[in-house]
Amino acid sequence: MPIQRPTYQRPDPSDAPNGERTRLAITLGDPNGIGPEVLLKCLHDPELTTTMAPIVIGSPHVLRVHADTLGYSDLPIHSVTEIPEDVPETGVTVLDVTEGEPSEVQFGEVTEQGGTLAMKAVDRAVDACMSGDVAAMVTAPISKDAIAQAGYDVPGHTEFISQKVGGYEPTMMMVAGTLRVGLVTAHIPISQVAEGITQKAIRTKLDVMVESLVQDFAIPEPRVAVLGLNPHAGDGGVLGSEEQEIVEPTVNAARADGLNVHGPLAADGYFATQLNQGYDAVLAMYHDQGLVPFKALAFDRGVNYTAGLPIVRTSPDHGTAYGIAGRGMALPGSMRSAIEEAVAIARHRAAKMTV
Repeated sequence: MPIQRPTYQRPDPSDAPNGERTRLAITLGDPNGIGPEVLLKCLHDPELTTTMAPIVIGSPHVLRVHADTLGYSDLPIHSVTEIPEDVPETGVTVLDVTEGEPSEVQFGEVTEQGGTLAMKAVDRAVDACMSGDVAAMVTAPISKDAIAQAGYDVPGHTEFISQKVGGYEPTMMMVAGTLRVGLVTAHIPISQVAEGITQKAIRTKLDVMVESLVQDFAIPEPRVAVLGLNPHAGDGGVLGSEEQEIVEPTVNAARADGLNVHGPLAADGYFATQLNQGYDAVLAMYHDQGLVPFKALAFDRGVNYTAGLPIVRTSPDHGTAYGIAGRGMALPGSMRSAIEEAVAIARHRAAKMTV
């Protein structure tokens, strides 16, 4: 049976609480990458802005440079220094975080200034979420190299945001409509993956995923598949013992506690034949085990969602793409999906709070 692509459902403006547009903070990401470009392409579509009120966070000058490159020279850009109560329906409102410092655009270049500007925007967006000024945040891509040059000792968005909101242990979840892939280990070398696969790590990620599926995706009784670490899920111990000693006992304990989880399943077989067997999500053991098939199935539609935080944060599933920055070639589908997913999750959370 051929694999079915994930299905999507866009937010309906009529579903908004009190009929209001959902307020989002959207960071510009690295000014030298494609983040501002894909965001501008999304905001150029009036259909999208009927569901949400975007507050772009970053540099108005950077946005103007990218807009001019795309031929959007007549786009009104409203520069503000505080989160506004009302977001105009025309033009783009930009919360300026430059604090008077220059914000140059050097397409395709990794710069300290770019890293600093990108992280200032993330910092301000988290504040806006925590204060309730916005319902969710969407982060455009950053460069790990650039933020390291800027003095930030974090691997990326997720770790920085987690620390800032109080030291939560979130789970990276890739989302494309009905396809949801969580990771036990994420941004670590392959040589360290096996030691990161513990019963505690698997159970922690499982619990976060299940809670998120209920709270954020409105799935009352989620069904989750758990992959094995080794080829063919260890093949009965011939190809590795982690499945028998770690993964299977964790899955059994979770089932005993009432979670509807199944595994360990062979990763290749799951994505080839079991993807459409009624699972609401799958937990992969490491980055490429989950993300390679995910991106193959959901190219230009995937969303990186940080589950397990007190705030809602989504991001497109691609990087800065320095090689095509400034050339108008970047596809905006993943950024659009990140915006739509942030709106949907924020509304699900708001609905649960009013029940």
